[in-house]
Amino acid sequence: MFSLRDAWRHAPTHQRVWALAAPMILSNLSVPLVALVDSAVIGHLPHAHQLAAVAVGGSLYTLLTWAVGFLRMGTTGFAAQAAGRDDGGALRQVLLQGLLLSGLLAAVLILLALPFSSAALSLMQPSAALDALARSYLAIRLCGLPAVLATYALIGWLLGTQNARGPLAILLTINLLNVALDLFFVLHLEWGVAGAAWASVIAEWSGALLGLWLARHALGRYAGRIDWPALRRWGNWRPLLAVNRDIFIRTLALQLVFFLITVQGTRLGEATVAANALLLNGLLLTAHALDGLAHAVEALCGHALGAHDRLALRRSLIVAGGWSLLASLGFALLFLCAGHWFIYLQTDIAAVRAAALDFLPYLALLPLIAVWSYLLDGLFIGATRAREMRDAMLLAVLLSLPVAWLLHPLGNHGVWLAFVCFMSLRSGILAVYAYHLTRRDQWFAPTLRGTAHA
Repeated sequence: MFSLRDAWRHAPTHQRVWALAAPMILSNLSVPLVALVDSAVIGHLPHAHQLAAVAVGGSLYTLLTWAVGFLRMGTTGFAAQAAGRDDGGALRQVLLQGLLLSGLLAAVLILLALPFSSAALSLMQPSAALDALARSYLAIRLCGLPAVLATYALIGWLLGTQNARGPLAILLTINLLNVALDLFFVLHLEWGVAGAAWASVIAEWSGALLGLWLARHALGRYAGRIDWPALRRWGNWRPLLAVNRDIFIRTLALQLVFFLITVQGTRLGEATVAANALLLNGLLLTAHALDGLAHAVEALCGHALGAHDRLALRRSLIVAGGWSLLASLGFALLFLCAGHWFIYLQTDIAAVRAAALDFLPYLALLPLIAVWSYLLDGLFIGATRAREMRDAMLLAVLLSLPVAWLLHPLGNHGVWLAFVCFMSLRSGILAVYAYHLTRRDQWFAPTLRGTAHA
């Protein structure tokens, strides 16, 4: 108990946590702005199919970029550990590997995008005008895909070096430039849907170039050089690829859960599926905010593990955990006391409002349960132990499926109870893994998780 109190009272750790968390919270909350601005600007054009084209093309593009979001998480832990060891050579290698991997994946996704989009659009059966505009919008947006993937790797790397202002600067540059160019290209030059697409592409490349400049500046603090022959050996790529693979599988499993919620809600009626979507927006808002603290855990714990500093690891977890608990309590009280305003802001449809209010208590409960999975995800990412994250997610999904089947007669209450069960299992299983690693003193054990050296 005294160690917990002493760790919580360590002011420098509080400062380090918030120096990372505050910019990342702002960064996370700015992410949805690009799609929102595109829709708002195009929504003022005269034809509905123009707005629909941006929505459809943007959804297809987002699906492609979401599929490789692991580049950010996969880079952070390795960079944090290298920074903790003050290993400038490893930091350069991690950065270069992340950028090379992002370029390779961008090339693969661009080749797959055209047949993928054709298949997706044929299933949607849009009008000829919508189909042509959506394809044109997506084709232009693909020009920015290499920049987006490089930005993922750069943000992860910068965060690993405990630089959260860099990611904030990158994302604000992308979002603000996109707003300005959207207004100029679409409303002033009257380029229409193509203008919105080119605005996003230019903004994305500007963000990537800024990220490269920030990374170059950050490397000045670490002496070292790249071991070029080491990059040609498979053993030096295997740890990074294994972590990215496991994070990808874990993310697919998580998305499956949200997809099943949507499917089951659809079977229960339009008002129910719409109400569930509004409530999940609240959970998404909570996750974006709490993830800022989780990102701080990734960087600080990875740095402590790289430096073999047990005290710093414990302090970082306790301080970030305490603030995460307080933040989750704040969200729980917000949804419990003012959740109806959150619902009313999103819809005027009486049936949807009534359905959402019926299930609002679940939204108020979820931050208190989900917060621990976010926090522990940060610890495991910082430790580059993605295999445990993957296994915990898969176990939580497999154990929740029979629970969801048993609760099926309860209708939408059963859906939300099953989801609460899933989030509880996710947090609990991660906690069990963390407990066993702590008891066996394996957090600092040398393994193949780190970046290999020649």
